[in-house]
Amino acid sequence: MACWLYEGILMFGVVFISGYLFDALSQSRHALDHRALRMAFLFVIFGIYFTWFWAKGQTLAMKTWHIRLVDRRGAPVTQARALWRYVLSWLWLLPPLAVLGPLGLGAGEITVLTLGWVAIWALLSRFHPERQFWHDAWAGTRLVGTEGTPP
Repeated sequence: MACWLYEGILMFGVVFISGYLFDALSQSRHALDHRALRMAFLFVIFGIYFTWFWAKGQTLAMKTWHIRLVDRRGAPVTQARALWRYVLSWLWLLPPLAVLGPLGLGAGEITVLTLGWVAIWALLSRFHPERQFWHDAWAGTRLVGTEGTPP
């Protein structure tokens, strides 16, 4: 969890620089201008960021916490596998947002229900034989300590 928190802090910088670039390229004067396009742009930027670093084995946060991403055999992941892991990792957020968004709920309710989904999704890893998160199992990847042991 500490690695996630650190990754989130680092992603703030990625979002800031990407948002500045998006605003410069689109001549946006307000953060809500071209909102859907901005979200799609950030989705692509996040995909590039994570795919690049996971294919190298670690993001900066993972290096700090001595965690490495490998495939099932323990070999470094390919960019295609890293991209597939990125797409599957959106299962942490997209299902509740897709279901709750059209219901017209308030932001607080959506936040609570989404965090509930994230907690349930995290607990479901306990049912995997190797206690992996399901997006890792489906992507054929796993997290290991830099010495090759589970983190």
